[in-house]
Amino acid sequence: MRPRQLKLVLPIFSCLVLYFYNSHAQDSQNEKQTIVALRMIGHQVLLASNDSTSRVLPIIKENNYYRIRFDSEFEIQPTELVSLVESVITETNLASSYIVEVQQCDTKEVVYSFQMSDLEQSDIIPCSGRMQPKGCYSLLFTMLTTNEADMALPNVIADSKNESEEGISSLNYGIIGVLLMLIAGVFFFLWKRKNTPKSNPNLIPLGEFHFDKRNTALLINHQKIELTSKEADLLLLLYNTVNITVERAVILNKVWGDQGDYVGRTLDVFISKLRKKLEADTSVKITNIRGVGYKLVMEI
Repeated sequence: MRPRQLKLVLPIFSCLVLYFYNSHAQDSQNEKQTIVALRMIGHQVLLASNDSTSRVLPIIKENNYYRIRFDSEFEIQPTELVSLVESVITETNLASSYIVEVQQCDTKEVVYSFQMSDLEQSDIIPCSGRMQPKGCYSLLFTMLTTNEADMALPNVIADSKNESEEGISSLNYGIIGVLLMLIAGVFFFLWKRKNTPKSNPNLIPLGEFHFDKRNTALLINHQKIELTSKEADLLLLLYNTVNITVERAVILNKVWGDQGDYVGRTLDVFISKLRKKLEADTSVKITNIRGVGYKLVMEI
């Protein structure tokens, strides 16, 4: 690819790379912030059980939820769990509605769960008076909505998150599609330009012919009609004065240098030969102006 072509393609390609890079960087940053907030929840759960030394294990993302794991056993007090989770979520602005499930490590049985949403204000906490016995648990955290704009929508449920993600995906695919169309357009332009015959200063349009003055030939319908050097000089002179009569003396002087009577008689022969070679296009004619000279007649 030529440097000039690269100048056209590289900016679009750079925009596409930058878009994907920024999208990936934004997703990565959001993921890190989510992990930090969930580790804070894990830390508060251990502190509520008077455990300040055990570790919160690495957060694992599984399907559409996050799993908060612990290094030790602890007790679950529903009211306290709801309160501390809500406190961290509010502080970090992680989600506007979410589901928390408490799962036993061995049996994978969900022993407690609750859902929070700002659209459904309620003081009712399920099983608020029942303490879950000390054991090995993990918390499953599912975000239903993740921004304030979603909070203004009625009836926010799990499907709303899917619809939001589908909308964002559609937007992303739309942007990608536009960029790909731009790149395809540039390549089509370059291909068309490469395959379009370039303007050749040595090719002179002559009716349906092209007069190749450099290679002394007439081109028509992929055919090449050879001209002698004198025929080419004579045709070029007549073309440069198209639709104007050129005196015989001027033609002889310009083409042959006025070499005498022999050349003068030969001029008529050359005119005859040119007329025959131009027969394929009847709109191009060389007419004899009796007693004066010749004229190339054609539409311009």
